[in-house]
Amino acid sequence: MPPLPPPPLPPPPHKKRKNGELPDKIFVNRRSVLSELFEVNHIRTIYHIFVAILIVFSLNTFIHDWIHTGRPVLDFALIQWNFGQFPKVIALWLCMKGSTTVIVYPVFYHWANSRTPGKARLWDYLWLGVYIIYMISFTILPLTYLFEYKFPPTSSIIITCEQLRLMMKTHAFVRSNIPRILNFKKEDETENGFPDFSKYLYFLFAPTLVYQDSYPRTPSISWKYVVSNFAQVLACMFYIYYIFERFCVPVFQNFNQDHVTLKGFMLSVFGCMLPGTLVLFIGFFAILHSWLNAFAEMLSFGDRLFYKDWWNSTTFSNYYRTWNVVVHDWLYTYVYKDVYYLIGGRAVSMAMVFLLSAVFHEYILIATFGFFFPVLFVMFAGAGFRGLNVFMWVALFIGTGLLMCLYSMEWYARYNCPVSTDNFLDYLIPRSWFCDFSGLELKS
Repeated sequence: MPPLPPPPLPPPPHKKRKNGELPDKIFVNRRSVLSELFEVNHIRTIYHIFVAILIVFSLNTFIHDWIHTGRPVLDFALIQWNFGQFPKVIALWLCMKGSTTVIVYPVFYHWANSRTPGKARLWDYLWLGVYIIYMISFTILPLTYLFEYKFPPTSSIIITCEQLRLMMKTHAFVRSNIPRILNFKKEDETENGFPDFSKYLYFLFAPTLVYQDSYPRTPSISWKYVVSNFAQVLACMFYIYYIFERFCVPVFQNFNQDHVTLKGFMLSVFGCMLPGTLVLFIGFFAILHSWLNAFAEMLSFGDRLFYKDWWNSTTFSNYYRTWNVVVHDWLYTYVYKDVYYLIGGRAVSMAMVFLLSAVFHEYILIATFGFFFPVLFVMFAGAGFRGLNVFMWVALFIGTGLLMCLYSMEWYARYNCPVSTDNFLDYLIPRSWFCDFSGLELKS
């Protein structure tokens, strides 16, 4: 087991809150939940079981290729296709990262140091318009580039997730610093408290979406721990590859050769439940545990509570809050609290959080697959389901199977069926519902 950050320090004392004031996010030195659980031998054995399954999947693929071709096939065509046009992906990412670095901070700094101290005036609202225009451009331009070059799914996910991450970082930095600029009184202070560029740059790379001038830091960096986490990310990528290659692609590649029947659909949904849930687990472990812990270690970032014990949830609302703490903290700090103070009422604030979260997820899927098929968006309506932990898991398995089945059906329907319309409606109308596949020679 690679060295881990030191045990969590006692949390700092909470500042005294006024009546009705919501608590702020508190950062403390603490490890990820799985990092602590893996120190227990029984839990560590579950990790070993997943490693053993990966080895079995590799042997399964090796033997399958050997029997059918007489030699092992190691081209990993599915991975190569999913990461297609990767140089363009890197170029677009550098442009997005560069604009966030060299445009946001200097422009915001210029506004903060050129305005007259006091309440917001017309000139400040003009600068707010500039900020809104920048955010709209940051949304549209990468998306246009992505559709123009028809990026494959994984390349599209990288771009859209990074696009949303950088937009959330930008908003966090601007939203967190506006109050200190507006409340600055020249007669009381000589500096307006605007953060140094080094603090902004650290925040852009830190595994958090909530801005602060400083964060708890660890005393040293274990590069062995960094390498081991990146190795786990690579292993998870091959894990997902084997699942899709052996359990998903063969099922859906010619799914619409005949008209879809209820019997065939139900068999496909239940056939997708275990592979889909495995992909969910592995994706969670790769991104929210290994990837974020690797960057936290490199940056000596102390607070590594990137997720909580979501597997113990009895409601989907609790599952959403604990599955991805990084995004939840941003939604709570910059959406829930702002709506609560502006409009009032926890129900309205929570509704706005779920709506925005659903829109974010649906946006990623639209950009990834190139069509609008709001299955996941509708499933967010079940966030209030309440019951036993086992029922939550049953619902999670069924929901994952439905997602994988329905999106795979639509993907292959669009791949195998000629375009029936040449307008924007083609992106909105599910082709798997209306396309006639009789007589079509399906693509391999």
